[in-house]
Order: sequence, then structure tokens, then C-alpha cells
Amino acid sequence: MSAEDTRAPGSVPPTGGPPFIREFEATLPVHAQFVLWGNRHDSFLVREPGGTRPRLLSLPDLLWETLRTSGYACLLVHDPVDGLRVHLPATATAEETERAEAAAARLLPRLPRPGTLLSLEALRTLMAGLARPALRIRAALAIDDASRIARGATEMEPNERDFFRFCARLSRIAVPVGAPDGRTTPLYNPVIWLADREGDLPAWLTSGNDQIRSIGLPVPDLGDRQTTARLLMKPFGVTDLDADARAAGACDAFAARTDGLTLQAMIEITRLARDRGLTATELPDAIRLYKLGVMDNPWKREYLRKRITDGQHSIPRRVVGQPQAVTKTLDILKRAALGLSGAQQSRSSDRPRGVLFFAGPTGVGKTELAKAVSSLIFADESAYLRFDMSEFSSEHAGDRLIGAPPGYVGFEAGGELTNAVRRQPFRVILFDEIEKAHPRILDKFLQVLEDGRLTDGRGSTVRFSESVLVFTSNLGMSVEDGGGRLVPHVHPGMPYEEIEERVKTAISDHFTRVLGRPELLNRLGDNIVVFDFIGPEAAARIFDLQLDNIVSRVHEEQGIVLDVAPGARAALRERCAGDPRMGGRGIGTALESQFVNPLARALFDRDPAAGARVRVTGLRREGDIVSVELA
Repeated sequence: MSAEDTRAPGSVPPTGGPPFIREFEATLPVHAQFVLWGNRHDSFLVREPGGTRPRLLSLPDLLWETLRTSGYACLLVHDPVDGLRVHLPATATAEETERAEAAAARLLPRLPRPGTLLSLEALRTLMAGLARPALRIRAALAIDDASRIARGATEMEPNERDFFRFCARLSRIAVPVGAPDGRTTPLYNPVIWLADREGDLPAWLTSGNDQIRSIGLPVPDLGDRQTTARLLMKPFGVTDLDADARAAGACDAFAARTDGLTLQAMIEITRLARDRGLTATELPDAIRLYKLGVMDNPWKREYLRKRITDGQHSIPRRVVGQPQAVTKTLDILKRAALGLSGAQQSRSSDRPRGVLFFAGPTGVGKTELAKAVSSLIFADESAYLRFDMSEFSSEHAGDRLIGAPPGYVGFEAGGELTNAVRRQPFRVILFDEIEKAHPRILDKFLQVLEDGRLTDGRGSTVRFSESVLVFTSNLGMSVEDGGGRLVPHVHPGMPYEEIEERVKTAISDHFTRVLGRPELLNRLGDNIVVFDFIGPEAAARIFDLQLDNIVSRVHEEQGIVLDVAPGARAALRERCAGDPRMGGRGIGTALESQFVNPLARALFDRDPAAGARVRVTGLRREGDIVSVELA
């Protein structure tokens, strides 16, 4: 800054404002145009000198406050809805309004009347009058919604391309203007482009052009959110946070739970809370309603604790022979129900309520346990959502999860995963056989596991903070020998502790050495649940359960009372449940071929009437054909 830069008394700029506005204010002597992109619709915190109460200002108000203290007479704003206007805050007096409008009229005698929508040609005329003013009057022009001027940054009509070429040239021939008030150093009358993204304007407009400065507007940090939270506590009857420890804790929690949100969103959340009659300590419920659109929280329902307690008895009857996996899963659910997921972190987290990585042999109950968790927590198995990750082995298949990017076929439809969670955020989401997904698709889970959110192809944020994510994998079951052949790495009869160690080591090796994604493994943490092989006793129980299901189905569908003689049951059990490597799914497959198919053939041929009693007395095999003997 030049040593000649002096300010009139009382014209101190808002040095307590966000860093981007201080950068804007400091570089007014050297740049004729600015591109402000990013979080432009937010409210911005200004801490006044002298320790007075901070204020929240909109971006146009903040720009005007900064320009006014630098000796600018007016700020013109043009947007494609309201047209052209002289911007002043709502608190401006009639005298201030008259002075600003008069300055604009003196500088630009042919200024269109307020509300006029300007063509690109009219904008060129207006910008030229500001860039090389005939009078020593400082003024600025903010072009709001600049992202919509052209059809696209790379696909422009000829008149749009000519307009931006003119703007680039104008930035180089603009002259700074001195003023008797504010900063006496000559400053440019800037054109301020307000855009959603930096790339929404042509790259060649700013590339290599020292007269145009691009400044990003980030979302607020924790410090700004904490200050804003304190400003918003007064409507809840909180006047002295220093004397009210509980209110101060609620205020800090409010700031922490709004990570990733704007200050304007915090304002809206407090309005929502007051509308619902909530207190300051109940602001987390308002945050959930704002983020997810639902007030009811299944994790807070009174009966959930009892359901989880009952699950200690009901789930082992459903997922047979996996006491270690069931116990660890229930521990993670208890932690989630108490709101202690991520409690070791220094700040509140929006991570998923629970994350489970089920590993182990096939057919031992991994998918069944995921369904049981859904039924246990949400009393609804339809809250269970499954993705077979073998269908996502190619990189482009990830578009199915989050939606295609703009310009691609299917963009409007959105993603299967993001759409489902947006409709129902309280879900158990199963990603089956995760190791078969393309590594690039696995990268999408990094943000979900860390921050509990994912941005879909349309740019909307989907939140997973109330979901339980379950990954299943068969990693560690087999390894390559020296000849490149797969050989068993674990086998039935091996102690569970050894199986667990070998499987976890294989998972760690896969994510770190094979995929090169140790950060993903780190986010899974200690939530890896290893399943054991089905033992003989468990296999017999699974067999009995599935056979009873068949008997019940025959009665439901045909009205026939089916009875299986003990000898036939024992022979069938030996055939279907004799190999523990088959798992529960293998037992079901064997039952279908060894019993259901021959039973259907026999019932079809005999065609017993509804209400009849049919007894299976034995099994008979002739070559590959199995038949049942009925009495």
C-alpha cells in the first residue's frame, strides 16, 4: 500500500470482517475487476473495532460498507431478476439514499432507471463509464449471478464472447480515481463479478490478467460459527453466557454441529427452533430437521434401548453360530444409540451413527445380520438398502451411486444411493463384497466416513449422519500361493482368534498395499467384525430352521400339513449340513436340490387336497435324481 494512502477521520474499514473482504479492500488500488466466487449467498460476520457487538451482513451490504469507508459514493448492483439498482442497506436513511443516487446520476448521466434489465451492450456502456470516469467520483458495479451471463464458460454465443473480450480489455485500460474523502490514494472503480464457481467465467478472462483478481468465499470456520451462535442465543432468553454454563455448552455444541453449514443456515436453524418451540439446549433437533427434513429421531425413541437389549437374545436366534460378531455389532449399536459415536473427537461429528465392516466366510450370516440390525433399530426391514459392489467394478459405475455429472445422460435422475438417503436418512446401507468395487469408487466413501456427507452429481449435499453403514467382504479367505493359485488362508476348525487375526491382516494388506488406500482402512477403525465358520451344532440349527420354514411355506401356499419323519430328517441333515464350509446359504441351496425339488415333484403328481396330512418317510436316490417317499 502506498505511503500516501490516508483516510478521513472515522473512515476505518471493517478490519474485523472476513479475510476475503480485507483482501478485496487492500487491493482496490491495483485491480480494476474482481471475481468473488463461492459462498456468496451467506451472511458474513463483522467484528467492529473497540470490542462492540459483532454484526452479520449480507455480501452486498458488506461490499458497500467496505467501499463507503474507502471513499466510494455508491455501489451499483445488477442481477438478471431485479435489474439495475443503487444498493444501500435496509438501515440507510433517506439522506444517505438521496446522496448515493445523486452521485450515481452525476457520474453516469444516462444511467437507466432502477429495475431496468440491461442487455450486454448496455452493461458494456455502463462499465465503460465507470472504468474511465469524467468526474472524480468513486463508484463500483457488482454483477450478481455472473455465472448465468453466458450459456457456458466454454460454449458461448458470439455476443457473449465479444462481451467478455470487451471486459478483459476494459480491465487493462481502466484508470484509478482519487477522492477528497476516505482513501486519498487513487483507487479503481471496480467491476465485481459475483459467481458460484471460479470456472463459471471464461478462464481466459482472468488467466494472465493482473488487473482482475479472483477471490474465493469459503464457508465459515469454527470461530465464526461460535461467535454467530452467541449472537443468536438472545431470542432463546440467554443473555449472559458467562453466567450460564449449560447455555454456554449448548451454544458451543450448536457451533460444532453446524460444521460445513453457512452462517445464514445457522440463522435459519434458530428461526426453525423458535417456530417449533424448542429451547437452546434442543437446537440439535432443529439442526437435524434443517439438514434431513425430519424431526422424529429413531435413535432417541424410548423403546430403542429395550429393543437393543432384547436383540441380545433375538439376533443370535436369527444369526446362528456367530456369538463374537453379534456381540461386537450390538456394542457398536449401543454406542450409536447413546450418541457416543466419535465421542473421542475434540468436536461434535456428523459421521454415520454406526459403521460395520463384516468379514469372513461366505454364507455365515453377514447379510442376515445387516437385515437384523435394520429390523432392530428401525423396526422395519425396508429401511435396509443393499448394493452389490460387484456391479461397480468399473470406474464410471460410480455415477450410479451419486448421479451423472452435468451434461451427461441421466444427470436429472440423480444417484441411487444419494436419492435413497435423501428420501429416508434413517437407514441401514449394505455395501456387499466391497473389495470388488473399483478403487476410484471406494474414494467416495472417504468423505462419507469422515464427515457423514456426500455431494451428488447435481451439487446437492446428502447427509449420512443418521445412517448405519455396513460393508461386507470375503477378504482373507484365500491367498495366492507361489504359482498364482488361490489356496485357503483359513479353514474350519481353526481357533476363532487365529481366524480373526488372519482376516484382519489380509484386510489391512489389501487396503494399504493392493489398493493404496490406507486412509480408508483408518476410517473403518476397529469396526471390523470377523465371522467364524459355521460349526456342526450351528449348521444343524440352521438346517432345522430352514426345514421348518419349508414346512410352513407348504402349509401357507397349499394348505397341506407336512410332517418329516425323524429318520428322513436325520438323513437330510447329513446330506445338507455335513460340510461346515458351505455356510447357511450352502445349506439352503442343498435343501432346495435335495428336498424342495423332489417334494414339489411328488406333491404335484399326487395332488393332495387342501387340509390333507402328508408325511415324508424317507429319501431315495437313483443316480443324480433324488425322490421323497410320502405316506
